Amino acid sequence: MTVAAEHPITRKGREIRVRVLEMTGSDHELGHILVFGELGPNPLVRLHSRCLYGDVLGSQDCDCRAELELSLDRIQAEGGGVLVYLEQEGRGAGLLVKAQGLRLSEESGVDTFTSYRMLGVDVDSRTYEHAAQSLRTGLDLSAVRLMTNNPDKVTALRRVGLAVEIVPLNTRPSSERAKRYMEAKRLHAGHLLRGHNY
Repeated sequence: MTVAAEHPITRKGREIRVRVLEMTGSDHELGHILVFGELGPNPLVRLHSRCLYGDVLGSQDCDCRAELELSLDRIQAEGGGVLVYLEQEGRGAGLLVKAQGLRLSEESGVDTFTSYRMLGVDVDSRTYEHAAQSLRTGLDLSAVRLMTNNPDKVTALRRVGLAVEIVPLNTRPSSERAKRYMEAKRLHAGHLLRGHNY
């Protein structure tokens, strides 16, 4: 992991400094760590897998962009925190497989976890251990407040010795497709969508 740059950015009318570090490794370990502002002893942290449709295209069919926005809002309000942006499009399967899964879901009426199985693809091939170790050793953190609904991320961070306080990301689905996707994540991956906030 190497330091690339540090500079201020303006987001939603407010300035905050960001330091960018590159994560190197195998395909599933690639990504960047963005350190915003000043980190306290127990900073807010978001592990976010790239979602081109949500993050860039503004798709309303998933909750990815909503979770990212809420996480960044919290970091900015606090004046510091960490975003780990992982190159794990399509739950690690890549953009093309993601698109194939979405098309199959549309044609057959199944959720994307089921469509991945029908395509013979792992429903979620992501790993978080490398990201967790980068937080532990690269940033020298011992405790974090992890903004997530995904229990796999919590487990990965605790395995490397990080004390983890879970900060749920309660977002509302912006469409019926998003609602079905969030429910599928709860059913198939055990995401902690507390109170079924939709």
